[in-house]
Amino acid sequence: MTSSPLARWLTDDALWALVAGQARCAASGLDPDQWYPVSAETARARREAAAAIAVCGSCPVRGHCLELSLRCWDIGQHGVWGGLVAADRAHLLRTRPAGRRGRRRTALSAVLARPPFPLVPLGLAPGGEAR
Repeated sequence: MTSSPLARWLTDDALWALVAGQARCAASGLDPDQWYPVSAETARARREAAAAIAVCGSCPVRGHCLELSLRCWDIGQHGVWGGLVAADRAHLLRTRPAGRRGRRRTALSAVLARPPFPLVPLGLAPGGEAR
């Protein structure tokens, strides 16, 4: 699975809007946890996320979603994006030509690229120590 050729020319903002407007993940009826496999081992993560990956199989913006996850790796490194688990996308990112790694950012991209949840579990300081 490669990203869409059109997605390469879109800004991050336009790509976010396209994916958010047409992705099938929100309407899939899956528990949100099914989109976030906990296993670090690739094959096991794929099994844990099989239902989410199946939803991606018929999604009209699957390639765009994948491109977005690779561009915005700070949040794209978690969960299922474009039908791939994090380890599969990390492999794509490592093997991606250097010219394709950059972002087409706009001022709004920095705001939209932040996840709506804390990156560190509440009550824990960086390093895993309780506050």
